Amino acid sequence: MKIFKSAFLSAAALIFALCTISCGREVPKATDSSSASIADTTAESTEAASDVSTEAETTAEPTTTTAAKLSGVTLSYTEAEICVGQTLTYPMVYDSIEAEWSSSDESIATVDSVGNITGKSEGKCIISVADKNVPDKGAEVYVTVKKDTGIKEINGITYINGIMIANKSYSLPESYNPGGLTPETDAAFKELVAGAANDGISIYLSSGFRSYDLQSQIYNNYVNAYGQATADTFSARPGFSEHQTGMAIDVNIVDDNFIGTPEAIWIENHCSEYGFILRYPFGKQDVTGYKYEPWHIRYIGKEAAEAFIKEADRRDDVNLTLEEYLDIDSHY
Repeated sequence: MKIFKSAFLSAAALIFALCTISCGREVPKATDSSSASIADTTAESTEAASDVSTEAETTAEPTTTTAAKLSGVTLSYTEAEICVGQTLTYPMVYDSIEAEWSSSDESIATVDSVGNITGKSEGKCIISVADKNVPDKGAEVYVTVKKDTGIKEINGITYINGIMIANKSYSLPESYNPGGLTPETDAAFKELVAGAANDGISIYLSSGFRSYDLQSQIYNNYVNAYGQATADTFSARPGFSEHQTGMAIDVNIVDDNFIGTPEAIWIENHCSEYGFILRYPFGKQDVTGYKYEPWHIRYIGKEAAEAFIKEADRRDDVNLTLEEYLDIDSHY
């Protein structure tokens, strides 16, 4: 992913108009043959030209209510290329404003209340930040979302087939901090809780997002209490914890008393329906690096979770791990 800074807001206004028209397609160049084709049609038939002109005007209707005149605000980046499923940490706003974030096309990329951007599907769109008190004051980030495969490292974060990885082999930067559960993870967990309740099962969040500093405190406390070798079997070192992704959740009782409970069995059988997987399944400590944790689930998205379960069925392995699925290891 390449991130560029731009100070030319007037040029950004033109780009906004083009991107709004063709979000999800390649932005046409100024010399695009569509102009020539209209001219040619005009020469052949006035009536045909009128039809083409009407169609062009319809196409030019804005697909978003966000004005293309936002200016006066400086961001740490104004262009971004991300993968489907990737969440990009918000651009810093270098001006004092009451920020309100929006996306020109939420089917392409969404943005949360603090500016974290998440790729949803392939295409192009614009993420805007405006001052609630001054509507035309703000800035835009021009986002390209790609559906990628293979291993990529973006800003120190590893993505494999679009899935953010944090395990003993792949760490997160100390500076990475989405500020909480990602919006998609939070929404999916609420759906899961409601689904469980419909089945008479009570599921609740015990531990969600953790910052680097909080994970450091937790890990060091365990090391002091049990020694590092034992602590490493159930607690991640700072920078290597899935909780820092904002996509991992510990539910209910976070200890071995949870094993075999109706809640644990429900989670194992149903969490994938909501985009989660059981991250540290039974009998796979040598693969994941962690003991069996039926309370720890990880959001990867409904589409990816469905593919994960299909692969588990194909391999006849109900305890398939993310490491095995993606063919990666997990060790310090």
